[in-house]
Amino acid sequence: APPLSPHPAPSIRPPPADQRGRSPPTRSESSGGRIPAAQRHAEMNLFRLAGDMTHLVSVVVLLLKIHTIKSCAGISLKTQELYALVFAARYLDLFVHFVSLYNTVMKLVFLASSFSIVWYMRKHKIVRRTYDREHDTFRHHFIVLPCLVLALLINERFTFREVMWAFSIYLEAVAILPQLVLLQRTRNIDNLTGQYVFFLGAYRVLYILNWIYRYFTEPHFVHWISWIAGIVQTMLYADFFYYYIISWK
Repeated sequence: APPLSPHPAPSIRPPPADQRGRSPPTRSESSGGRIPAAQRHAEMNLFRLAGDMTHLVSVVVLLLKIHTIKSCAGISLKTQELYALVFAARYLDLFVHFVSLYNTVMKLVFLASSFSIVWYMRKHKIVRRTYDREHDTFRHHFIVLPCLVLALLINERFTFREVMWAFSIYLEAVAILPQLVLLQRTRNIDNLTGQYVFFLGAYRVLYILNWIYRYFTEPHFVHWISWIAGIVQTMLYADFFYYYIISWK
């Protein structure tokens, strides 16, 4: 089953032969089938739900800024384009596998919001004038190809959807880079932009707590691709978190 949030759920490997009596195998395991990485079911817990909602809030904050004040000042179009690519690659199964209404709605929300933000910043006659093209110069296309190559080399199974899933994980880990570089260059962070980046970082921290919780409560819970990419992504936020918290003191 697919994850209930934009960040795919770690895999649960079948137990060794000498331990199978301790817990019954899933239907796919007993039939010899294999669920793709982007399809595996993840148990909901407080950390995961909080992570989902925090990620959703970050999108609402950004859309609120763009729609109400007709401005995208301080927002990196390069980062938004990368996120649109992340969700497009991750949700290739959207109309193929149905898990729950919650799952489908969350996927649609993140797909629609990411492409809407890109449209606003590129095409809206008022919003696009506020885009800081001068400082948003990070060459984001240079990180797409390395992520794709890494996905081709390191994935859970060499199929199109599995490679695209791994690609989306690697790309999401570094998609915030253009935004962080833009904020560093301008040194001028308005409240909504700061809150947007803060909630994105908080979402990732909550997901790491979710992984830790599941590691100690679920047997055979291992997913190195998501874990390492998530840690790298969180480390990129460290500098921003420091200065953001200092600014509120």
